[in-house]
Amino acid sequence: MFYYVFRAVVLVPLLRWLFRPRVEGLEHVPHAGAAIIAGNHLSFCDSFLMPVMIKRRVTFLCKKEYFTGRGLKGRLTAAFFRVNGQIPVDRSGEGAGRAAVEEGLRVLGRRELLGIYPEGTRSHDGRLYKGKVGVAAMAIRSGAPVIPCAMIGTFESQPIGRRLPRLMPITIRFGKPLDFSRYAGMEERREVLRAATDEIMYALLKLSEQEYVDRYAAEAKAEQQTPVLVHQPH
Repeated sequence: MFYYVFRAVVLVPLLRWLFRPRVEGLEHVPHAGAAIIAGNHLSFCDSFLMPVMIKRRVTFLCKKEYFTGRGLKGRLTAAFFRVNGQIPVDRSGEGAGRAAVEEGLRVLGRRELLGIYPEGTRSHDGRLYKGKVGVAAMAIRSGAPVIPCAMIGTFESQPIGRRLPRLMPITIRFGKPLDFSRYAGMEERREVLRAATDEIMYALLKLSEQEYVDRYAAEAKAEQQTPVLVHQPH
């Protein structure tokens, strides 16, 4: 109950007033039943802006660091995510991906909306990166449709490293549901998961009109941050 009151009285009016988001394709989001909303991830504010445009509650799988931050900002961030029912996920270790899938399936088992970013992390340069196959595993095992959702303008508003977003128009574009029922029972086959994930990323590419990079975002980001060692002559 608190979520819906907080959302209606605070979040929706505030974010609509600040960003004046333009929403397209909202009719593709089902009014009832389980569904996965798979989005591109350009900014910290993505997880705030998209859910408040949907009447139903959207539960995101969030990195646990959002719940463990220090100081006033850390406490406020953690409180916000808890109030909105978001689920912390430990992304470290070999079993991290499987644990995230199981958490997502529990949300879908309750016939709720699950929000997920297939890239696994925010884009550091505004481009769309290769998707991880967890989203496909959840879609195939649950039978839930996948609704692609493109955030447009949030990278320019608040790229990585910027504390406060620039106030500017944002577009949130939902695409037609993707049905993966043809893959039922094949969720353990790597080539099937890859094919389904690539289909989701292609739908996001068409909606967002971003440049696509066939690499994982985390790898590209780490490579950019790795210092180049220059060997000095003796």
